[in-house]
Amino acid sequence: MGVLSRIGIALDSELLKRFDRYIGRRGYTNRSEAFRDLIRDRLVNEQTAAPDAVVVGTVTLIFDHQEHGVTEKLTEVQHENHELVVSTSHAHLDHDSCLEVLIVHGKSAKVEQFADRLIGLKGVQHGRLVMTVPAHPIEHKHGHKHIHKH
Repeated sequence: MGVLSRIGIALDSELLKRFDRYIGRRGYTNRSEAFRDLIRDRLVNEQTAAPDAVVVGTVTLIFDHQEHGVTEKLTEVQHENHELVVSTSHAHLDHDSCLEVLIVHGKSAKVEQFADRLIGLKGVQHGRLVMTVPAHPIEHKHGHKHIHKH
């Protein structure tokens, strides 16, 4: 972290009360860290919005494995986009429902397109893509940036 700079802001008192209740529920011990997190979140959102931004993230899917062909189609789409998939984790939630979480890495537009295909498959009951940007991408010997795959 760099040198701290102090700033002053003016907020409507009702908005400040609501913010204080929010940060209290979230476990913040002071307003400064909460404001820093909100600013970081906005900056990450702006960075991931650029189609060529290199992002990391997760695609979380809930699906009914009994739905005809959904498991095979999920696997097929993942194989077609193997360069974006770092790893996957699968859990059986009950007799019919499964949870699958994919860790993804690649250009923002391609990752979004991939996630949309998965989430839109018949049998997928709910899905969500969460993206962020790695703070310090590692340079490959050939100039490619990547994350470590554990």
